[in-house]
Amino acid sequence: MLALLTAMVVAALVGPAVVAPTNATPAFATAYGSCNISGCADARTARSGWQSRGFPTTRGWYSWSGGQYNFAGGRYNNYEGQLPSGATYYEYDVYPRAYGAHRDAYRIVVNRSTGATWYSPNHYTDFYRL
Repeated sequence: MLALLTAMVVAALVGPAVVAPTNATPAFATAYGSCNISGCADARTARSGWQSRGFPTTRGWYSWSGGQYNFAGGRYNNYEGQLPSGATYYEYDVYPRAYGAHRDAYRIVVNRSTGATWYSPNHYTDFYRL
């Protein structure tokens, strides 16, 4: 009973938890000026594929070659400011898969105005400029 009372007092003093948006960049994210890690070639290939589709802005599944699909995640908000500010970014999965399959952590983020593209192999923990 004392533990419950203590927890209630602490909660009252601390206040409610703040929940960040689900696509927010972690505070520890790092942006690198070039991409020379494993996966960069795949990210460049994905960029070409998405570019050939006009970099869609609608969130959803898109048909890919070989009967596979890939997911465009819609607008990426850059809440933490890890990427250059003042731009509108859109996110795209790197690796195609079966329609509706679980999405992995590999993304590219594209500034559609300039074409500047960033690769994140770990769901927005790090960004590598392609």
